[in-house]
Amino acid sequence: MKNGWLTRISAALRTPCTKYSLLTVGATFFFAGIIFWGGFNTALETTNTLEFCIGCHEMNDNVYQEYKKTIHYSNRTGVRAVCSDCHVPKDWVHKMARKIQASGEVWGKITGVIDTPEKFEAKRYELATRAWTRMVTTDSIECRNCHHIDAMDPSKQTEKAQRRHAKAKIDGKTCIECHFGIAHKEPAGADGPTELKAKLMSGR
Repeated sequence: MKNGWLTRISAALRTPCTKYSLLTVGATFFFAGIIFWGGFNTALETTNTLEFCIGCHEMNDNVYQEYKKTIHYSNRTGVRAVCSDCHVPKDWVHKMARKIQASGEVWGKITGVIDTPEKFEAKRYELATRAWTRMVTTDSIECRNCHHIDAMDPSKQTEKAQRRHAKAKIDGKTCIECHFGIAHKEPAGADGPTELKAKLMSGR
């Protein structure tokens, strides 16, 4: 009975479909899918490189220059976090959502919204607010690409850091509420991440 079932499937796959057998058509689609997926994934990963991120002078002349002065760029262990490590989640769903959002930012490049340092400074708080809001709503998922509070060794932290991390865990705070302005200059504005989180939770 089992062999008969396999025989019928095998026969169906070999049945001519106009000019080609179903087996040939299926194999063609299978390998075409592999090629498409490989190309898509390669393109996706290319957009995660530092070189791609600073390919336009808006990023290279502004935020990149700030980032080079931080511990994420240069440190005693030589571990460097690039743009995508802090701005693109690793899991597929959140990564694709972020990529779709980022595609809209191309319009800003085309229209020259922040093509000068002066324009960038004028928009800094607005841009930071968008990033903070996104990270608040995802529980700072980007930070967890590298950092996990349960994996921290408190004995290697200062007493102040130990107290704050312990309190943050109890209070349910997310990373961005305390750690902002660490890779880029903190913008002047009415609200920070904590205030934005409170507004989001209150539905305002």
